[in-house]
Amino acid sequence: MKLDALIDELTEGLAPVRPRRLWADLLVLALIAAVELALLFALGIAHLDLRRIAAQPTMGWRLVSLGVISLMSGFLAVRSLDPAYSAKDGLRWLALIVALCLVYGLVVNGLPAGTASLLHRLAWRSGIQCASKIVLLSLPPLVALALLCRRGAPTDLRRTPLLSGLAAAAWGAFVFVFACPFNDPLYIVVWYGIACGLVTLAARLIVPRIARW
Repeated sequence: MKLDALIDELTEGLAPVRPRRLWADLLVLALIAAVELALLFALGIAHLDLRRIAAQPTMGWRLVSLGVISLMSGFLAVRSLDPAYSAKDGLRWLALIVALCLVYGLVVNGLPAGTASLLHRLAWRSGIQCASKIVLLSLPPLVALALLCRRGAPTDLRRTPLLSGLAAAAWGAFVFVFACPFNDPLYIVVWYGIACGLVTLAARLIVPRIARW
């Protein structure tokens, strides 16, 4: 009887929980992504001459790389909200894809010949501005993923935040491609990489506090 009373006491405040649906969580992310991209064009921030920017040598590389990374990491992040799912193998493949994309981007136009060339190509003042804008564009999907983590039951509080941060950062960088005035692969790898790294690190530190259950 004491055990029954204890069980009754522990379950007294519990309420029914609606089952999570993978497609519903992915739809939420897709809607946020669509709204953010639409606002970028509606506010005149993005380039309207798509033919011109499509002719840039790095345009296809940026769009394909960041698109694949954001979609794959977003899908894995949502899947990892299921306590029975482990994203260990998926994260390894994702890390390999990110590394290959970065290496390809660096060899597109070659490494700088000297320090002066390096500083000129990095254009650090503009780079800081670009990185800041990518971080801002990453915040809406990051907040959405953090809230989904709170609703879910992730058991891997290391990989799930990493996947969430990487997905949000990759999407923010993807959107910014349409407004980025720079076309140098070295500039893109460095400053986009710094911005994505900061967002991923922030997610790794903050999301576990939100998602812990």
